[in-house]
Amino acid sequence: MRSKVILFAAAAVAAVFLTTRSEACTNIIITPGASSDGSSMVSYAADSHWLFGELYFLPGGNWKPGAMRQIIEWDTYKPLGQIPQPPVTYQRVGNINVNQVTIGETTWGGRLELMDSTGIMDYGSLIYVALERSRTAREAISVIVSLANEFGYPSEGETFSIADKNEAWIMDLIGKGPDNKGIVWVARRIPDGYICAHANQARITRFPLDDPETLYAPDVISFAREKGYFQGSDEEFSFREAYCPLDPGTVRGCDARVWSAFRILGGGNFDSDAYLEYALGHDITGEMPLWIKPGHKITPKDVADVMRDHYEGTPMDMTQDIGAGGNALPYRWRPMTFKWNGKSYVNERAIATQQTGFWFVAQARPYLPDEVGAIIWFGCDDAATSYLTPIYASTKAVPECLRVGNGDLLHYSPTSQFWMCSRVANACYKMYNYMAPVARCAADEFEQRQMFSAVPEMDGKLAKLVARKKIRKARKLMTKYTVGTAMDQFAVWRALEELLLVKFIDGNVKAQNEDGSFKHSEYHEGTPEGLTQPGYTDFWKEAVAGSSHSSVLELE
Repeated sequence: MRSKVILFAAAAVAAVFLTTRSEACTNIIITPGASSDGSSMVSYAADSHWLFGELYFLPGGNWKPGAMRQIIEWDTYKPLGQIPQPPVTYQRVGNINVNQVTIGETTWGGRLELMDSTGIMDYGSLIYVALERSRTAREAISVIVSLANEFGYPSEGETFSIADKNEAWIMDLIGKGPDNKGIVWVARRIPDGYICAHANQARITRFPLDDPETLYAPDVISFAREKGYFQGSDEEFSFREAYCPLDPGTVRGCDARVWSAFRILGGGNFDSDAYLEYALGHDITGEMPLWIKPGHKITPKDVADVMRDHYEGTPMDMTQDIGAGGNALPYRWRPMTFKWNGKSYVNERAIATQQTGFWFVAQARPYLPDEVGAIIWFGCDDAATSYLTPIYASTKAVPECLRVGNGDLLHYSPTSQFWMCSRVANACYKMYNYMAPVARCAADEFEQRQMFSAVPEMDGKLAKLVARKKIRKARKLMTKYTVGTAMDQFAVWRALEELLLVKFIDGNVKAQNEDGSFKHSEYHEGTPEGLTQPGYTDFWKEAVAGSSHSSVLELE
């Protein structure tokens, strides 16, 4: 089915600007009982035009009384202040720590008057400091709440994914304004055997008030009453309706991604058609479930592939309208909104997007010792044309291609995974329907080999070493594997970028033999044999031929 841009009234488009960020992230949460191996999983795409893809790494430490930790705002690098260090902090790699606690996020803005510019614990700092201080998901929730309440919270509304090897939680929170230090929040444990997702829209609506699997701020309801956001009985209170009201633009640009994730993973347990009008933003009176039971046991590869979704096969399929150009490109350059002939429009926003800094699927695996079980499958740039490489959280070092400081958004580095993945992605954008499948095939081959063969084999070796109390030897081996695997695949991607250039130069497609070599003429090894020129999609041909502004010449 063909995708169409959304047409809204000007007020609705304005609401899009007020309540969503153009960078817009996506999280999927898998509980242990819903996964194929009993692990909990969190996926995250850090989608920002200002965020560089690199792997954050901080060893744990023991701290003397009076030691302080500097707080730097994640989005801007602005120094915000200092907080005391606890006696012990834990090593973290990316968004997972050695205790198998992982945290992801999506920002939803919400009521902007509730931002507190005097606070120092921004949402990024809450994530990474909580990872440094937490042994379980529940402990991470407690750390986040106590830090925000003590030192103030300067960011917009957020949803956090918080998981450990036993359970997974979703947490919505927002500040209380410049005159009220702290946050109002609610967190719900996702029932084991279920999955959840969020995408720049508060997800928790009504919740049980007397349930140990639901935690919330004592003033979450009274504060909403005080601010005039809610009237009614406590049992009728909805966090989302009070602090992040819906509009058609936010549903289409945000909750639609949750709908698509549920559509792919839910199977017969999720009737996507029943929620289609909601996802399209046509009828927002309905409410998607907060969590669903998946149609099958979920693997990390399943989650990774959902993170590559562009609504293919749905009415929002971004490859099937004129905005996709002549080669089915599923991206629209920013800004998302535009005006034409006095009307305002907004393009689709799928899970996969061009402005991703980094993305991951983190696993907490209870069947392995913590030293081995915590692993993060980490990638850079556009998920649809990049790959995930395995990083053990107890590694002693990170690969050079992912090292913090190896390039940034204003300084190119030929040894940076982000820059190499960006080169491949931007190459694919010119002939997407022909070039992207080549990159995707290479990513699939690598991920399947690592996820289903190579890493399980390494897990077994490492677990045996840990069982024999040879922890140092295990860490040395996992570090060698983490760094070596990443660097080997980086070399593969560098060669892939060269292949794409040679194979698809100037709109041509050069034929290859089964061994990957190029076919050449009988008389010269440098002259292609079997070269084709596939041209454009039929949809593009129809649109151009029928346009009153077309410059093509009708021949007959």
